[in-house]
Amino acid sequence: MLVVLQQVNIAQKIKQAPDGNYQIGVLIGSFIPFLILVGLAYWMYIRAKKRDQNP
Repeated sequence: MLVVLQQVNIAQKIKQAPDGNYQIGVLIGSFIPFLILVGLAYWMYIRAKKRDQNP
């Protein structure tokens, strides 16, 4: 239920944007969750790799 409420129509937000800075903010905001997930996956990979190297 929460996922449905959080879905945002980015194209509509950009159409209604007051200026170009808003468009940049929407673009950055749409990439932040992806970057956080990539960072988390990388951190987990490094921890697992270190654990395998230590006997």
